[in-house]
Amino acid sequence: MEPLYILIGAVVLLAVYLVATYNGFVVLKTRIQEAFSGIDVQLKRRADLIPNLVETIKGYAKHEKSVFENVTKARSALMSAKTPADKAEANNMLTGALKSLFAVAEAYPDLKASDNFKDLQRQLEDTEDKIAYSRQFYNSNVLEYNTRVKTFPSNLLANMFAFKEEEFFAAGEEERKKIEVKF
Repeated sequence: MEPLYILIGAVVLLAVYLVATYNGFVVLKTRIQEAFSGIDVQLKRRADLIPNLVETIKGYAKHEKSVFENVTKARSALMSAKTPADKAEANNMLTGALKSLFAVAEAYPDLKASDNFKDLQRQLEDTEDKIAYSRQFYNSNVLEYNTRVKTFPSNLLANMFAFKEEEFFAAGEEERKKIEVKF
């Protein structure tokens, strides 16, 4: 009779472990989705600020057509990107285009003194900080999830239920360079 209780106890413990591990994967996967939506919200906010910024600068720098076109293309790419990798790539492209845009603004002292331009610049700076935080939050959730997907014994359950590693939201080469913009 005693071995039967031990067997039942072992089966129950194994079942509890399997359920807890599976639910842990589901929770982490949901956190990753929520964190990615946080990045998405901030990238959308950034993309919404850009037309105002472009219009403000256009009034001062009418002959800088290619810079404005590059910013518009990069913004469109960001708005249409779906996966974390596509969004990261589009974000990097937009960061480069914005650097060019701010370099143009540097050449116009009246623009730099404009209250509208200063406000847009402050909002963009705030959004950039929020994007950085959102990316950090997303990547920390991906790290925790990927660690569980790869480590024993949870990797056995991950393979059984097709939980795959997630991609990190990585900075591109352009974003790794130091930016010096003076206004």
